[in-house]
This record gives sequence, C-alpha cells and structure tokens, in this order.
Amino acid sequence: MTKYVIRYLLDGERRWDFAHLNSGSLEEATAALLAIHGDDISKVSDIKVSKAL
Repeated sequence: MTKYVIRYLLDGERRWDFAHLNSGSLEEATAALLAIHGDDISKVSDIKVSKAL
C-alpha cells in the first residue's frame, strides 16, 4: 500500500485527506472518503488523487 493524498470539495469547501491505497484509483479514493465521511459522500465532488510526498 502507498500513501496518497485525496483532494476534493465537500459541499463547495476545499478539503484533503491522506489514505493508504493500493493503486490510487478514483474508486479506491471514493471508498476511502466514504469511510471518512459516511453519508456525506453525496456532497463530495472534484476528487483528485496523487501520491503523498
């Protein structure tokens, strides 16, 4: 697993979180955000994933 940073908008507000993902795919990032935010995932948009430095 590799550490990634997930940048996204939550209800129009810019946010970011770190997550350990296998491939850094959008699907994995969405699943990680679902675990973090639960039902608020419907308010998440503009997801970008990149490797953490």
